[in-house]
Amino acid sequence: MLTHLQIRHFKAWRDTQAIRLAPLTVFFGSNSSGKSSINQLLLMLKQTVQSPDRKMALHLGDKNTVVELGSFWDIIHAHNNQERLAFELEWQLLKEKTIRDRHHTFQGNTIKFNAEIGLPNEYRQDMVVHQMSYQLGPTEKTGLTVEMKRQGNDPEKDRYLLKAFPYQLSSGQSETLPHPIHFYGFPSEVSAQYENADFVYELMLALEKRLQNIYYLGPLREPPQRYYRWAGEKPESVGWRGERAIDAILAAHEKQIKLLSQNQIFSFEKIIFHWLKEMGLIESCELKQVAPHRRDYEFLIKTVGKTDQINLTDVGFGVSQILPVLTQCFYAPQEATTIIEQPEVHLHPSAQAVLADVFIDAIQAQDEKGNPHNIQLLIESHSEHFLRRLQRRIAEQKIHSLDTAIYFCEMTASGSILKALDIDDYGNIKNWPAKFFGDEVGDLTAMTEAAIQRQC
Repeated sequence: MLTHLQIRHFKAWRDTQAIRLAPLTVFFGSNSSGKSSINQLLLMLKQTVQSPDRKMALHLGDKNTVVELGSFWDIIHAHNNQERLAFELEWQLLKEKTIRDRHHTFQGNTIKFNAEIGLPNEYRQDMVVHQMSYQLGPTEKTGLTVEMKRQGNDPEKDRYLLKAFPYQLSSGQSETLPHPIHFYGFPSEVSAQYENADFVYELMLALEKRLQNIYYLGPLREPPQRYYRWAGEKPESVGWRGERAIDAILAAHEKQIKLLSQNQIFSFEKIIFHWLKEMGLIESCELKQVAPHRRDYEFLIKTVGKTDQINLTDVGFGVSQILPVLTQCFYAPQEATTIIEQPEVHLHPSAQAVLADVFIDAIQAQDEKGNPHNIQLLIESHSEHFLRRLQRRIAEQKIHSLDTAIYFCEMTASGSILKALDIDDYGNIKNWPAKFFGDEVGDLTAMTEAAIQRQC
């Protein structure tokens, strides 16, 4: 699970300062306050890992990627090409990692990675990695730090040195290395030139695995279809627009999940349908095969107070828009980090409140053997009703305040500012920005005054 993030000189952010990432992390803020940029940084790193162009420091995106960020000029804070984009990322390992060479043993259950990326000089526009480093474990006594740093300012050839670790150079080999693979990878020359540096590839693979396990569901989701065709494949996720939600439900038909809130094991499909009912969106529903030996399915719904089933396309938009959210929360693999933007879209207020219960169930879920899923949710929201329910559940001890991290993003003249909201064990937020959800007291006062004036 991701536990720490800090971003410098990225879009609206001069410096986010240290961001504690919890199992349930929520970002609030006004429009264009920088909330989405935090998610975009993580998604950009993932699509870079997936890029086949190993010389590309960062893959800023194209029509086939989740995010398309333009050029370095577009992403660097204040469009200052002389600055460097920097970020630091830390995550918790499920099992303690041990690394050995001929003379040393290092151990740790966390890995921290940081990098600085910028333009090499005023003449070249291709991004280069100026520095990158890994740290295994929190202490120098038992942990390990390895760094790769760019040397000089040669416009023709970038050369790098390994630092921070007592390396043993192979006989007759040069100390300098070519550029890293993307923003994080050690070139193959490391193992050839150093006798005791093969372990660096383990760190590199750990970062790749961590970033590959990030998933995204955006605010603009696919409209419902009258029929869905499923060929039996198991999708990686519900897709950026939720277009594979039905595929995921069908693929997970044998999956069993234990919900701690009820201390019971349920089928995957039953959990999804349960939450649709809890939100007041349906009375019952069924994912039904159109005919035997056909690949086509239809999603049939019985709405509250009705006796007949109708197709998903014939009801309000809310069911089709929340279905991918519910599905991804419980479909995500172990250790997944799922980014969801505006999950409350097209939901009425009481259903928005239920989202808090859905997310709590999802991060606490276990498999049928009692093994925790350990998933993480990064939520971007504007919903007061979702927040109030989350505060209530903290007060009721349904979730510990340390398992949540709530932030407020605000735009200022010098860039975006991120404020961690101080929430206690009773669900009270001590430093909530005034009037973000509107001036309820002011509106009630004005309404009362208007009524008095009309009666005079």
